[in-house]
Amino acid sequence: MNHLQPPSSRRRFLANTSLLATGAALLPNIWLSKSGAAPRKVSANGKLNIAVIGAGGRGGGDTDEVKSENIVALCDVDWAQAEGQFKKFPDARKFKDFRKMLEEMKDGIDAVVVATPDHTHAVASVMAMKMGKHCYCEKPLTRSIHEARVMREVAQQMGVATQMGNQGTANPGLRKGVEIIRSGAIGPVREVHVWTNRPVWPQGVVGRPTDQPAVPSTLDWDLWLGPAPLRPYHPAYVPFKWRGWFDFGTGAIGDMACHTANLAFMALKLGYPTSAEAMVSTDTNSETYAGKSIIRYEFPARGDMPAVTYYWYDGGNRPPRYVGNGVKLPEKLSDSGLLLVGDKGVLFSPNDYGAEFTLMPEQDFKDYVAPAQTIPRSPGHHIEWIQACKGGPVAMSNFDYAGPFTEAILVGTLAVRAREKVLWDGAAMRVTNNEALNRLVKPEYRPGWSL
Repeated sequence: MNHLQPPSSRRRFLANTSLLATGAALLPNIWLSKSGAAPRKVSANGKLNIAVIGAGGRGGGDTDEVKSENIVALCDVDWAQAEGQFKKFPDARKFKDFRKMLEEMKDGIDAVVVATPDHTHAVASVMAMKMGKHCYCEKPLTRSIHEARVMREVAQQMGVATQMGNQGTANPGLRKGVEIIRSGAIGPVREVHVWTNRPVWPQGVVGRPTDQPAVPSTLDWDLWLGPAPLRPYHPAYVPFKWRGWFDFGTGAIGDMACHTANLAFMALKLGYPTSAEAMVSTDTNSETYAGKSIIRYEFPARGDMPAVTYYWYDGGNRPPRYVGNGVKLPEKLSDSGLLLVGDKGVLFSPNDYGAEFTLMPEQDFKDYVAPAQTIPRSPGHHIEWIQACKGGPVAMSNFDYAGPFTEAILVGTLAVRAREKVLWDGAAMRVTNNEALNRLVKPEYRPGWSL
């Protein structure tokens, strides 16, 4: 079989994780700095001085999105990876160590874009924010739950403008979908299914590589490791294959849930899950995530919204053919997608971002008229953040939203690693039925690295 199929008694097996309501993301931007350096005020017509940490790879695309501002510094541990961006922005100063960059340039930087591997998101972002720098950080916000909590707290304390890089948040289709769900069109939602075509990198790898090739001359391997435990260099980790390794990435769910689950989290105002349980393929060990997994989260009721069971599928796994009150899904499902199952119907999105969707059964909604717009439409994901840095409205995926969202998603990674049901106390940020798992909530860093 090409997927793991839970027994029929467990079909409602994966769970939604939660986010804050969009309300906070729509308030005017207010400087709240209580300590450290306050953000430099830049007028709406002025230009920000932006530094990019992780300028190669995904950071290259992010840099291009903010090139309307002043790109003053580019930092990457492998200058061969960043060579194209160095050529595009020849006036930008070049660094390998973001700590050195921030210390040397100080007030010459207004904002940072962080596009490093997951394990260095927090150390780079928190250092910058504590210096009063606005912060755009790629998804998932962090590798660990504790880091996501700290990111949110530091952003609040410093009063900096923030945005997580889940670009679908800015799509008008996603925001329309949120309005439709909140209007009650499909009734109370009690079940969510989310699936992805990931992993598209090695997972379920048995053991570390045993050979020790030479480190490329352009790469600073010690800086690439950052806070992660020391291990020999190997191309099995860089530049792209790190996502499946526990020490560096968050697997398929960390990579894609911040995109694919976004509409559900936002529309349903999900908070922290109370539990998560995973069914995984056997091809896993103490080093990497499984090649296939199904995760079921349980979320409690929120006000007049009922409890929600949220299912996550990766590695080729897919939802059952029938959901809700017998709604039949397409025979061939898309590679990635989302289902919100309500008492009166189903919202089905066949893509990563929830930007396109159908209400089902289609005959029940053939004359449906969407509610009036209540959520402002976006000028663009990166533009939102730039405007927020200059005192405009807070960006939708700011860390008040992205932090709890990421925390909830990462509870699922604990379940994958534990291979048993995880009971979760979100407020206390603790596993309550397996004390040993709490060391993964707040992992230790190598000397020289801290939040």
